[in-house]
Amino acid sequence: MEYVLQTKELCKQYRHGRALDGLTMSVPKGSVYGLIGKNGAGKTTLIQILCGLQRPSAGSFTLYGAAAGPELARARRRMGAMVETPSLYPDRTAAGNLALQNRVLGLPDDGNIPGLLRLVGLENTGSKTVRGFSLGMRQRLGIALALCGSPDFLVLDEPTNGLDPQGIIEMRELILKLNREHQITVLISSHMLDELSRLATRYGFIDNGRMIREISAEEFARTGRRRIRLTLSDTRPLARVLDEMGLEYKILSPTQADVYGHPNVARLTRALDEASCKLQEIREKDETLESYFLALVGGDRRA
Repeated sequence: MEYVLQTKELCKQYRHGRALDGLTMSVPKGSVYGLIGKNGAGKTTLIQILCGLQRPSAGSFTLYGAAAGPELARARRRMGAMVETPSLYPDRTAAGNLALQNRVLGLPDDGNIPGLLRLVGLENTGSKTVRGFSLGMRQRLGIALALCGSPDFLVLDEPTNGLDPQGIIEMRELILKLNREHQITVLISSHMLDELSRLATRYGFIDNGRMIREISAEEFARTGRRRIRLTLSDTRPLARVLDEMGLEYKILSPTQADVYGHPNVARLTRALDEASCKLQEIREKDETLESYFLALVGGDRRA
């Protein structure tokens, strides 16, 4: 498999603590890679290092196989990024902002601007300045800025943050179009896990600066989503029964629990009956990306 990005034992030490602690990950070419972690897990620090905004304290990473020096600088020219809120000139038009970005990149002309505006759905903004743009329009212009150098690797930090439902849909469609029609590999850091599950082909779960697990969307669908929710008279005997059966479970309340995997329901029902536990309801549910993440790292939901 060919990889756009690979990190090995990447570390970033600050005075107050360590933001990255031996992070190892691989982003396959052509993928939409969803980077998932709580606030402070190290996601933005990683992105800043990839963009050259910070230096790692230890470890290494490669972009298109380039690790350092002129080769890495050339590889970075194949990467576009939108880190947090895009930096825009509010008194200029969308085209004016793209023209300035072309100058920063040293591009000889502005022939790419009409196509970029069409690609992100801003071709009809005309002389309207960015000051009058909605948040969704600003985010799409931020992606257009990241695409000015015709990259084939796009890094997006919270691209749907603050958007209304229509803006989220537009952003999703744009990212999928870039990936499927323009063959752009995309790395997305996002706390909107339900939305990320509609986009990503691979996930990386990061906690306290370390990669806990990498898994493809196909693997997640095959092994990570099956669970049944039980409603019972009392979950205390249930815990004993499930421990004896070697099943993974989570007690939700004194009367409800989730059981993961593919339990033998008939055997489970008999065992509960023998334990004088009345089973009131069984309901099959899909495990969400959020519940999978919380099962991996525990804690609150601030991803």
